[in-house]
Amino acid sequence: MSLGSFFKKQFVDVIQWTESGDGVLAYRYPMQDMEIQYGAQLTVRESQMALFVNEGKVADAFGPGLHTLETRTLPLLTNLMNWDKAFQSPFKSDVYFFSTRMQIDQRWGTQNPITIRDKDFGMVRLRGHGIYAYHLVNPLVFHQRVSGTRDLYQVADLEGQLRNTIIGRVSDAFASSQIPFLDMAANLDELGKAMAESLAPMFAELGLQLDTFVVQNLSLPDELQRRLDERIGMNMVGNLRDYTQFQVAQSIPTAAANEGGGAGVGAGLGAGMAMGKAMADAIAGGQGNTGSAASSADTKFCSECGKSIPRASKFCPECGKAQG
Repeated sequence: MSLGSFFKKQFVDVIQWTESGDGVLAYRYPMQDMEIQYGAQLTVRESQMALFVNEGKVADAFGPGLHTLETRTLPLLTNLMNWDKAFQSPFKSDVYFFSTRMQIDQRWGTQNPITIRDKDFGMVRLRGHGIYAYHLVNPLVFHQRVSGTRDLYQVADLEGQLRNTIIGRVSDAFASSQIPFLDMAANLDELGKAMAESLAPMFAELGLQLDTFVVQNLSLPDELQRRLDERIGMNMVGNLRDYTQFQVAQSIPTAAANEGGGAGVGAGLGAGMAMGKAMADAIAGGQGNTGSAASSADTKFCSECGKSIPRASKFCPECGKAQG
């Protein structure tokens, strides 16, 4: 050590920290030779807390304000070593600053669908995503369990652990909510509150407090969404006859554009209407009598206009089309 460095170390230390950017949770103050002078001035700002560590043991914690590091302000450290004598010369120690402001816009999401029981569908697979926010409340626990002696510990270093833990609790929270999937979109706030309640103890174990948890969206995998869309479509159509007629009407523009033009439309329309009538009659006529069944067995549909004609007919009496 040079003579200049020796004399510089004899001056009272002024210890403070301001964040250079977002996303910092813990920062170790760069003290020369890890030696702090007796009477050093420690400034802790709002949205910060600080830990004083001596010889590897946490001596005390400080909230916002100006603190003078001497025996009367560090009663816990007095039990570790005799400060009134030891402070006559430098000693090894560290000061760690912690940011206590809220870490907002943290994102979570399910990489793979999760399977839960559902009142309406029995079992469904869900995808979900959203945001959450938290802040550091217990620097001692966070220092001992998470950040340790690192010079810098950032939000990004903790993100993977929090996200994976959240996903692990999502399935339980969804299942315990007892909310059917079709009603979940109207109950996202309730789901978020239920999940926040479930996740709070996990955050506390790390010295953190979960402030908000928001479920922004829930969805089904593509193949299940298609099945749900089909079910919704059938409910909107109402019955098979209407659905068949709707399908035929939808096919008219395509048929008209194909070779055969209007003739193709007429044939398709007639056949479709006849088929729809037959299918609807078959469903409704499950309760029909044997006579009607025998009657339908003696008839057939014209391949051109779809008119019901006797099975033995060689030509359609309506359109004159030869029958095969």
